[in-house]
Amino acid sequence: MNDIQIRRLENQIINSSQKNIKNKNIYNKNFEEVLERIQSKDEDIKFSKHALNRMDNRNISLSSNEMDRLKYGFDKAKEKGVKDALILMGDKAFIASIKNKTVITTVNQEQLKDNVFTNIDGAVIV
Repeated sequence: MNDIQIRRLENQIINSSQKNIKNKNIYNKNFEEVLERIQSKDEDIKFSKHALNRMDNRNISLSSNEMDRLKYGFDKAKEKGVKDALILMGDKAFIASIKNKTVITTVNQEQLKDNVFTNIDGAVIV
């Protein structure tokens, strides 16, 4: 099971647990637990459904090292005030919403050729 498959499962669990949380009494939880959960959720990079489909269709997978590099790319873009970025990493490219910490779509080396990327305000090469 690769990192993307694990992230998919995590997203499914989070989405189903969020539905259940709405029905439970939040006052039973410790404030520190709630705060930690919110903070850890904000630190994780999310992949849109479209990005996950593109990764499947284009046989793109990410190792843990590549995930770290992607996070670094997000951090660098955020430092510079970039909102929507093209993150280039070797033979892979990611269009990402930095503000939402979400990968919107992915492109492999074949699709990089003769391609024009629009609606971005910065590029990061990691």
